Amino acid sequence: MPDGSEREGLRRAAEILSGADEVAMACHLNPDADALGSMLGLSNFLRARGKRTAGSFANEPFELPRWISSLPGADHLVPPARFPTAPAVMVTCDCASFDRLGVLGEAASRAGELIWIDHHRSNDGFGTVRLVDPDASSTCEMVFRLLETMGGDFDRDVAVCLYAGLVTDTGRFQYQATTPETLRIAARLREEDFDHAALVRAMYEDNDPGFLRLLGTALGRMTEVPQASVVWTYLTQADLADAGVAAGETDDVIDVLRTARDVDVAAVLKQQRDGRFKVSVRSRGGHDLSAVASAFGGGGHRLAAGYTSEHGPEGTIERLVAALRQAPASS
Repeated sequence: MPDGSEREGLRRAAEILSGADEVAMACHLNPDADALGSMLGLSNFLRARGKRTAGSFANEPFELPRWISSLPGADHLVPPARFPTAPAVMVTCDCASFDRLGVLGEAASRAGELIWIDHHRSNDGFGTVRLVDPDASSTCEMVFRLLETMGGDFDRDVAVCLYAGLVTDTGRFQYQATTPETLRIAARLREEDFDHAALVRAMYEDNDPGFLRLLGTALGRMTEVPQASVVWTYLTQADLADAGVAAGETDDVIDVLRTARDVDVAAVLKQQRDGRFKVSVRSRGGHDLSAVASAFGGGGHRLAAGYTSEHGPEGTIERLVAALRQAPASS
């Protein structure tokens, strides 16, 4: 629940957005459903009140996830080249650090008011108005609090977007961040008339056969490091090309790997176009991964975090194992 400082932040953000005619909105690179759901949910809410919005993220090429058709308002997304260069009001959604805005960081630096909405523990503190709660289940939960402050009257187009982020960032309400308040918000969203089962199928049960073959490749490379309680694998750009799968469609690999019994940390390394590896890590509770990822220039949550490595698969894992051994046990 919001404390006094957060309530003041919510009030100030509501005041700014209510007085704006146009709002620029951005989420992080390689956006997930929480990033896009929170941004589009807020965009739909503002548009229903006569505001103009433009939403974007800094991927190049500007490609939308396959499940985006399930989220109303996606037609309001624009590529970075069409994003306002110096917006009077700008909102960021689900950005743990400024660099996750990519080229849109320039617009954020020039914004008259910058409302920063996030729930990552490693958030590095930008924004003229900061709505950051590391105990919130998702950024969509944070946006819901903002909408309540602005009157709370929303329709299905808002509800379906926020529900998508709530479902994904809680692991379908399985993760520790799922609180009674999270479930109350989900219940309120489900009061609107949308097909939640179809939404979840689009996000979790709509894999291309190429992805399943790629998953087989990743699992075939799976390596255990018992002395550090780590299991890991990697995928290269050649693997993606052979399978005909985009990098953004491989997020579910970590969810399979993290089910390994009697292992605390799962790591998936995915090669990017520049040759570096994006590292996703998950813990069952034995390590504070936000602290480990921060040491490598990344960030995230206590049990789920990420960063980028220039050291190749073996070198990356050597450094990760060393960091895990040095890090204090998670409380």
